[in-house]
Amino acid sequence: MSTATTSSQIIEQTTLFLSETISQPHHRRHLHTTFLQKLPPTLLKPLTFISQTVETAISSSSPSVRASSLRLAESLLSSTPTNPFSSFLLSLVHHLSRRPLDASLALLDVFEAEPSLSRLEIAPFLFQELFLVHFATILEWYDGRRSEILSGLGLESMSILSEMDGGQAAALKELERGYEGLLEDNCRVFARYFKQVLRRGGGEEMILPPKIVFRECESDDRSTLWEGDDEQRIKSHGFESPNRRQYGVVKLKEKEKEKEKEKETYQTWLIQRDSQSCHPFLQSEYHQTSFSIKSHPPSPSIRIRKTSRKRHCLTRQSSGEKSGSIMVSCVDDSSMDDSTTANAPKDFVCPITARIFDDPVTLETGQTYERSAIQEWLDLGNLTCPITRHNLLSPDLPKTNYVLKRLIATWRDRNTTTTTSPTSVIAPPSDGELQLAIAEVCTSEILLDAEAAVLKIQRCWKEAESADHQMMLEMLTKPPVINGFVEMLLNSVDETVLRTTVCLLTELGSRDGNVVATLTRVDSDVECIVQLFKKGLHEALVLVYLLRPPVESLVEMELPGYLVDTLSNGRDNNDDLNFKMFMEPQTAAVLMLAQILRSCSQESSSRISTSIASKPSSIERIVAALQAPQTEERVAAVSILLRCILEDGKCRNIVAHKAELVSLLEILFQVGDVERLEIIHFFSELVKLNRRNLNENILRTLKDEGTFSTMHTLLIYLQKARAEQSPVVAGLLLQLDLLEEPRKMSIYREEAIDALISCLRNSECPAAQISAAETILSLHGRFSYSGKSLSRAILLKRAGLEKSYVAFMKRDQRRHHISANAQDTMEDERAGEEWERKVAFHLVSHEFGLVFEGLAQGLISSNEELNSVCFMAATWLIYMLSLLPDTGIRGAARVCLLDHFVSVFKSDKNVEERALSMLGLNSFIRHTEGLQDLAGHTKDILKGLRELKKSSSMAFEMLKVLSQEHDNSADIWSHQELSQEDCSINGEVVAVTCFKGKIFSGHSDGTIKVWGPELCLIQEIREHTKAVTSLTVLQSMEKLYSGSVDRTVRIWSISEEGIYCEQVEEVKDQINNMVVANNIACFIPQGGGVKLHSWNGSSKLLNQNKNVKCLALVQGKLYCGCQDTSIQEIDLVTGTLGNIQSGSKKLIGKANPVYALQVHDGLLYAAGPSLDGANVKIWSTSNYSLVGSLPSTLDVRTMAVSSELVYLGSKVGTVEVWCRKKLSRVETLQTNLISRILCMALDTNQDILVVGTSDGRIQTWGLS
Repeated sequence: MSTATTSSQIIEQTTLFLSETISQPHHRRHLHTTFLQKLPPTLLKPLTFISQTVETAISSSSPSVRASSLRLAESLLSSTPTNPFSSFLLSLVHHLSRRPLDASLALLDVFEAEPSLSRLEIAPFLFQELFLVHFATILEWYDGRRSEILSGLGLESMSILSEMDGGQAAALKELERGYEGLLEDNCRVFARYFKQVLRRGGGEEMILPPKIVFRECESDDRSTLWEGDDEQRIKSHGFESPNRRQYGVVKLKEKEKEKEKEKETYQTWLIQRDSQSCHPFLQSEYHQTSFSIKSHPPSPSIRIRKTSRKRHCLTRQSSGEKSGSIMVSCVDDSSMDDSTTANAPKDFVCPITARIFDDPVTLETGQTYERSAIQEWLDLGNLTCPITRHNLLSPDLPKTNYVLKRLIATWRDRNTTTTTSPTSVIAPPSDGELQLAIAEVCTSEILLDAEAAVLKIQRCWKEAESADHQMMLEMLTKPPVINGFVEMLLNSVDETVLRTTVCLLTELGSRDGNVVATLTRVDSDVECIVQLFKKGLHEALVLVYLLRPPVESLVEMELPGYLVDTLSNGRDNNDDLNFKMFMEPQTAAVLMLAQILRSCSQESSSRISTSIASKPSSIERIVAALQAPQTEERVAAVSILLRCILEDGKCRNIVAHKAELVSLLEILFQVGDVERLEIIHFFSELVKLNRRNLNENILRTLKDEGTFSTMHTLLIYLQKARAEQSPVVAGLLLQLDLLEEPRKMSIYREEAIDALISCLRNSECPAAQISAAETILSLHGRFSYSGKSLSRAILLKRAGLEKSYVAFMKRDQRRHHISANAQDTMEDERAGEEWERKVAFHLVSHEFGLVFEGLAQGLISSNEELNSVCFMAATWLIYMLSLLPDTGIRGAARVCLLDHFVSVFKSDKNVEERALSMLGLNSFIRHTEGLQDLAGHTKDILKGLRELKKSSSMAFEMLKVLSQEHDNSADIWSHQELSQEDCSINGEVVAVTCFKGKIFSGHSDGTIKVWGPELCLIQEIREHTKAVTSLTVLQSMEKLYSGSVDRTVRIWSISEEGIYCEQVEEVKDQINNMVVANNIACFIPQGGGVKLHSWNGSSKLLNQNKNVKCLALVQGKLYCGCQDTSIQEIDLVTGTLGNIQSGSKKLIGKANPVYALQVHDGLLYAAGPSLDGANVKIWSTSNYSLVGSLPSTLDVRTMAVSSELVYLGSKVGTVEVWCRKKLSRVETLQTNLISRILCMALDTNQDILVVGTSDGRIQTWGLS
């Protein structure tokens, strides 16, 4: 009777299976496909939906989504008829819900319903661990019956199937059917037993396993139930083979104390070994297990025959030779010619290629084919076995049949003529220990013996003298020995043995290329070694590097991420192995990462580089590789670091701080052109730090250190470099030359600048043009922490757009936690300015401004990237011309670039692009020749400057210069009518104002209208009962204030949709004119004086002795224009009153009121009677002095003032436009001679004038 199984053992094994299934999507999809093929059509749709719901729960990172998906799946499964697939899905749901007992029961339901499918396709590993250990009796019965059937065949036969007669074949086939039936029946019995154990729980009373059930069959008269200890019975019935191979459930003998640390009993080791399962060290890949003969696990007798074949590679010497000496004949597969195929056993020959197997794979149908041949068959769309024509459950091929491969290798050895004497030996008798160890590795089926043999080989190799290594190399590099090592990697679980095996293979592979050829002949061997590395065996990485698998396969196996982890956490040496490898794992990681980054796609390279750059420890390890003894490793480190810097620039700061660049200077002249360019590019990126002083320190190291002259090496390479490579080399060479105070003439400087200009003018190579323009721009020398050029931000700052620069710098400092000493910052700023002047001077001075011709050629290119970079570089150099001594180069720059800058300024919609072109134009207008060249574009430039003056102080200064230089103001300022609306139905237009692209108008019937662009009506609202006399916007609060004759002030909130009233203030007086501050309103009441009303309800009367006609309020100062021509200033804080203009007596009984007041830039504009020939007087608000006047003849009723112009609205329907600077009239706008201009307002940009008239019309005029 077999040993009872506990509930904890069952749950442990089922939980392991379910955990691995959930962690491997590919395997899970394969299982789902297998189940779906067995389902009736009616259940396909519902179970597919449930399967997708479970997948959602597995893949979701949200706990709520996961929980809801699991509840839904469980609910749907409860209403679905029970079947194997539903039970499997239910087990996944229970496992995800942390209910291991329910998950185990559901999974055992699958075994009870479909035992054959479960043990062969769904969970072969679980079947071996739980069920097969109880089926030793069945294996013994099967072996006995099979031996009887095959009793006529000798054990030494190389082709069993070819020597069978018809009766034997039929009997064997009947036996196979009976064997399958027994496994299926007992699988159901034990599934019910395991469920009973689980339901009983962890009680003290153990439930004994059931007896093995044998069915009646024609070929067997035994129907009794077998009892007894299965393990003991196996031994007593001779299942321990004479050549020390153990099968079925094996219990190893007790080892000596020095072997107590070896692995314990390995019950199903041979079954897993012959069925191509992965070794336990890689248990996460167990789902790939597939039996060589799919219908049943290989029987003991089959293995005896196979192992007896393997023993042919070991033969005793003839009696005449010394006892104990063993001859091993191992030859390379390549020594076999095609004629040998005819003599090979047919089991060794592929039925498709008719050649001896090189990489045999056994399908689920039991047929074996060459991997490449059957893969080609499947690639043609076939999904059947070529011989049996049975459908294949999966198009994925199983792992290599290593048992058959080793038999073939042994057969080759015995049937190949060797050049050595038949009685010769590989080594003298003193090397018998090594020979025995090699034999154990090649033939032993005892895992511990094979492991011990590997350790012996390692010890012999370590103790041998260097001269003996060549002799040992000939013994160890034969394919059978290498295959034995590979099988050790597949089966061993001892980390020391695995690492030793890997180190041996690495050492052999580094000395003999045939070892690499043997290992790479089978893809699964490479995959196994990669998996060992991914599981933590770092030494395996060196072997992977030797095998040089395709980069695409390495990326597919997600190896780069593990390489990065190795650099971060890996060990620096393998001293604990007591075995020195020819290469460190971290060195191999650096070399492989460089290989992958050079060959993979741009997307993969970017992802890998970002991953490396995000781990400072990885960067530091790669930086350390710059000092490696091998040139190859230094170059590889440069390649990785360069890509990391280009992908994530901030890591350059770690590299610059840690790197010792002298080691790279020493190899600069030794490496090839490609590697040399990478090193130079690496240097040029390294000097893009955010501190100019640090950049110059690195440049000094590059210039002064090293055995050979760096500048000379760069010059030689520059002279033969390709066009697209030249700019990087020239840029670095120029920086090195200008590091010290430059000489008047320098061959390095001349060659570098010539190369840059030549590339700029090379229109046949846009890549070279772009690279040259970028290099010139980078010579500006200012960079952010991440290495991005600050040229654009600094130039925008110089153009007056300081907000962009300040925001960028603050963002950069916050992102990278930069904190710099103020003194250091100032010194660095000075150094940066000095460097900028030096570089710019030599660039523009070369060949009398030849660089501008090159940039001009790039500016006319259709390539947007080239156009943009050249524009930035040209803007910088033109700006620098205004700071450098004039040597006549400005004229050359103006000829090459002026038209383009004017074109950008006139047509580009981007504010920043226009600001940059304005910066260039500002350099040109500083000189008479430049102003003359711009004369034809003055009007367009002025229009652009007016648009930019709000955001740029430079625009304002340029406006002053151009206005003073231009004699005819009428040519500069001209207006055109944009739109007009008739609102006469609402009476007169009494008040208008503008805010954020909207126009607000107040009408005499109490209506307020909101207009969009081109006077498109957005909203019309009437809450005032009488005329709206005043509209004022308080921009700081985005509120609109309306005053009315109905004695109310309404406060409106402004939104995109329009306005809505949020507060009403009763003021008890009619409002004729109103101005507003934060918490008060000042308005002209019906009587005399000015009413001051606070929003808290209080009010008082100011200037009550005057009959006030108009008001203006600026910074707490209230200005009053009175009926008697007087003007007063009232300080609302102190209440003091100042007299700006004294009043006058009525002239011939006629009043002379001040109709309009406007304050702008400290000047007060007052429109009144023309007593002295000037209707508009201009006063200084600081000292009340008269500073000017506008001699208009109009009877002015309203006024609007902009930065450049003054608009005067008259009572005869015309508007005069006057220049503020020259106090001259530039234009007259005709509205309607029969109407009066009642109100005017300018939009935020001061480009649009809004006019309201007495006949109810609203007009808009724009600067053209």
